[in-house]
Amino acid sequence: MGSASDDDGTRRKRRMGTVRQAALLDSLKRTVEKLTWRATETDWASYAEATSYSDVAARSKDEIVRRLLVAAGGDVVFDLGANIGRFSALAASLGRSVVAWDADPGATDIHYRAVRTEGRASVLPLLTDLTNPSPGLGWAHAERRSFIDRSNADVVIALALVHHLSIGRNIRLAMIADLLRRLASRLIIEFIPDADPMAQRLLRTRDDVRPGLTIEGFRAVFATHFEIVDDVPIDESARRILLMKRR
Repeated sequence: MGSASDDDGTRRKRRMGTVRQAALLDSLKRTVEKLTWRATETDWASYAEATSYSDVAARSKDEIVRRLLVAAGGDVVFDLGANIGRFSALAASLGRSVVAWDADPGATDIHYRAVRTEGRASVLPLLTDLTNPSPGLGWAHAERRSFIDRSNADVVIALALVHHLSIGRNIRLAMIADLLRRLASRLIIEFIPDADPMAQRLLRTRDDVRPGLTIEGFRAVFATHFEIVDDVPIDESARRILLMKRR
């Protein structure tokens, strides 16, 4: 059995000198810098290139969203399902501060890198799953507030989103309307009929979801929580953009 002095000597021998430490850290740094991740390999990172919009419809949607954002007013916008940030950028161009939420890590990474490259400090891309958002944490669940309790949005944008929740995740439309009501007083939302190619893409994998949503049914559900201020069809598309105000 060794003495205490023997143990001290062993510890001294095992110490790494500053030169070796620096070399090890430099090696780790160079290894990490070589690591790559292809963001485009996630499910929705390439969505912007694979939508069902014609060029005319895409321009029409941009113009409608811009007009409704101006009409909605406010300073802070939550862009839910922001993807790579097309409409986050549009909102920022109107002087709004934007928090861009998306559940796809690839799309969020592409958006984040673009924001950093372009120096758009008014847009913050964040990764979150609306069907499982961050809860209240800490003592009594009150030290850190939940996703909903942290909301300071004046306007929520929910474009090409509802069908992902209602079809892809089987969330009832009434529950979606209630969540959006809790996030902001004004809502800009896109209606997508079941016959839309992107909705059909989701329906092909869901035998348990019964299609049949109409614009009348959509409006009726949201009218429980919102006054419908405007309802604008997108050119060359069966989709519509609605502006709503919380009751």
